[in-house]
Order: sequence, then C-alpha cells, then structure tokens
Amino acid sequence: MPQLIDFVLNIDTHLVTLVNSFGNWSYLILFLLIFVETGVVILPFLPGDSLLFAASALAANPAYHLNIWFLFVTFFAAAVLGDTLNYEIGRLLGTKATNYRWFNRFIDKQKMAQAEQFFNRHGGKAIAIARFMPIVRTFVPFISGGSHMNYRKFSHFNVLGGFLWVTVCLMAGHFFGNMPFVQDHFSIVVVGIVAISLIPVLITLLRQHHATNLDTD
Repeated sequence: MPQLIDFVLNIDTHLVTLVNSFGNWSYLILFLLIFVETGVVILPFLPGDSLLFAASALAANPAYHLNIWFLFVTFFAAAVLGDTLNYEIGRLLGTKATNYRWFNRFIDKQKMAQAEQFFNRHGGKAIAIARFMPIVRTFVPFISGGSHMNYRKFSHFNVLGGFLWVTVCLMAGHFFGNMPFVQDHFSIVVVGIVAISLIPVLITLLRQHHATNLDTD
C-alpha cells in the first residue's frame, strides 16, 4: 500500500522513468494499467484519472516523445475493453462471486454495495457517470453484468463513458499539466483530482443518508 500511495502522489516522476526506460512500449504498459483498473474487479484501487492527466501532461512536452492522439486511442481502447471484460466477469459469476472467500479478500463489500445502489438509482447512465468516480467505475460494469443488463445497452454507455472520461482527463492534463504551479505542486493536484472525482459518491451517500432518516422519522 505505501508503494501504491507513492506511485499515485508522484505519478509524474514515475511516468517519466517509465517513458525514458521503455520508449514506445510505454503505450502498452499504460494500456495495461487502465485495462486492469477497469477490467479486473479485484483491483479497483489502481490510479485512473491521475494517470491519464499525468500522461497527457507529459505528451504536451516534446522532450518525452509521447503523442497525445496515440494516448487517446490507447486509453480509450483500454477503458472500453476493460469495462467489457468486467461486464463479462459479472455476467459469468453474478452475485455468487461474493460467496467465495478469495473474492471477498480483495473486495470491499461496502464499496460494492454503494456501487450497486448507484447503479440501481441511475440505471444505464451509471456506467458512463461512474467513469469519473474512482473504485465505483470498477464495480459498476461488474454489477451490470451480474444483473444481466442488455449487452447492447451496456456497450452504448460503455463507449460513451469511456470517450468522455478519456477526453476530459487528457484535455485537462494537456492544457494544465505543464503550468508552473501544477508542476511544482503535482502531488497536491493529484489529491485534488481524486477528491473532486469522489464528490458524486459523497453526494449519493448523503442523499441515501437523508432518505434513510426520513424513512425512520
């Protein structure tokens, strides 16, 4: 866990090392990081938003030889294919997965329940909205597959959400990532990105808490 926190807070430094070490192979590594974060339900804690932001910030600097359009294709494909895999895992295992001890070792049941409530509240739109919500974006495709949501409907929101998420994060990183203030306080900016992306989750929890209080009254 300390290594993960260090990677997230200093992701710009680690990406520079990655790009300098692997060159064009960096695209494949970045693809795998996003694909695993969105596609493997037991790994929801990997960085997503901050990784896209930092990678596009590097692409704005010619010294690192990263192409913003190649990054877009890489991240978009990883996001869509990752959610598709997650959906298929959910459809295959369904809710029975929570009965397995090995599964519960890696899954926070409370987060899973929150994602399920979010999905039930927003329906198909939750797949697109959840892209901007860490952890929740990993659970929602799994839950949609477990509920046997129509695949065509899922694919529509999967592609839409993936496109919006990658576009917004890359544009933000490309235009703001190389500002002197951002470069000097990158760790703070990353924490801010995570905090902002958690706002929808907090709003949902507050609404649920308010509704529960009204029911008890």
